[in-house]
Amino acid sequence: MPDVVLEVLNVFTMVLQLAALAITMYYFVIGIFGFIPKKEKTVTENKTNTFALLVAAHDEEMVIANMVDSLDALNYPRDAYDIFVIADNCTDNTAQIAREHGALVYERFDTTQRGKGFALEWMFEKIFNMEKKYDYIGIFDADNLVDKNFLDEMNKQINKGYRVVQGYVDSKNPFDSWITCAYSFSFWSVSRVFQLARHNLGLSCQLSGTGFVMATDLLKKLGWGATCLTEDMEFTMKLALNDEKVGWAHKAVIYDEKPVGLRASWRQRKRWMQGHADVASRFFGKLMKKAFKEKKIMCFDCAVYLIQPARVIASGLVTFFAWLQMAYPDGNVGFFQMSYLFTPMVWNTFVVLQMMYMPLVIAYERKEFTLRMFWGYLTFMVYNLTWIPITIQGIIDKNKTEWSHTKHTRQISIEEFNRK
Repeated sequence: MPDVVLEVLNVFTMVLQLAALAITMYYFVIGIFGFIPKKEKTVTENKTNTFALLVAAHDEEMVIANMVDSLDALNYPRDAYDIFVIADNCTDNTAQIAREHGALVYERFDTTQRGKGFALEWMFEKIFNMEKKYDYIGIFDADNLVDKNFLDEMNKQINKGYRVVQGYVDSKNPFDSWITCAYSFSFWSVSRVFQLARHNLGLSCQLSGTGFVMATDLLKKLGWGATCLTEDMEFTMKLALNDEKVGWAHKAVIYDEKPVGLRASWRQRKRWMQGHADVASRFFGKLMKKAFKEKKIMCFDCAVYLIQPARVIASGLVTFFAWLQMAYPDGNVGFFQMSYLFTPMVWNTFVVLQMMYMPLVIAYERKEFTLRMFWGYLTFMVYNLTWIPITIQGIIDKNKTEWSHTKHTRQISIEEFNRK
């Protein structure tokens, strides 16, 4: 192989290692602030805001009743919120069951514009044109259960000045399988070291697809327009470009159903990565331009988040390089002389540190560290490794926008859940 090609490969591996280390350190340092208490903003007013709570549902007859019932039982003035169910292209009894449980149901049939983003945009227009007006619109999935204090906690954050607020997405079925346990570890971690950390630093949090509220006038002003496979991420970036910060309500809890099997999980996460890569290709440059031109650290942080798929792949490759270095300490890998910026021990230390904070997260979230938790901790490592091929697939298929529905079967009421 020509010397110039070998030199290019050598430089590439060094840049990859440096980039992976820099981004890993960036996330690690920010994550520390998830454990440092912050003095919260003072309440600027004591208003009981009104809410239109929207539940997006496609063939969800198994779970829709319990979701509507949990919203109906919120510890918030019942005349200050209404429950709407969007029965989107349903072929089952979702609409009928939702009506029987007291929801205001709107049925949508459109085989060309399929997906949650399109359904929400369709419903938003109806909300805007209603005679009854709402201060805020809340977004949920049909498989969720909502803690009774959700709206009360959201209202507190709104009265501190936030116009968009994300709630804490917890797991409805953490111990159904090793996959659901790994998902739960991941979501607990994200809530503490990603969302709460950014809230404490005054940065923007990320919308999580469910359990968030938006000011109606802001939504009407900006327009939704988020119809890709990760509509929540797309709208978060749109908010950042318009200088709107997403707040965080750590005590406003939503319980989300996680896929039980690896195949369903793979499909769901691949869809997330497809949407992530799509949004990154459209928003990364705009966010970086605004970040440096207007000195907007919030935009820079959102841009860094968008390159998460690249970080996953880079970290996987660097870990592989570290293993190669242990096997070939002199750097001679066949025809390729490899250069290393740091020893395997240095890189593996960073990897271990990222894994070690998980017990700390569990302690802070007041989760009981049982034998099942320990097993979940071990399988969480395997779950993380699967992100590498999933991310590669997602990037390759980023322009394929066919919606892949995750079937939900975990039938449990909020009362049963609270008794567990």
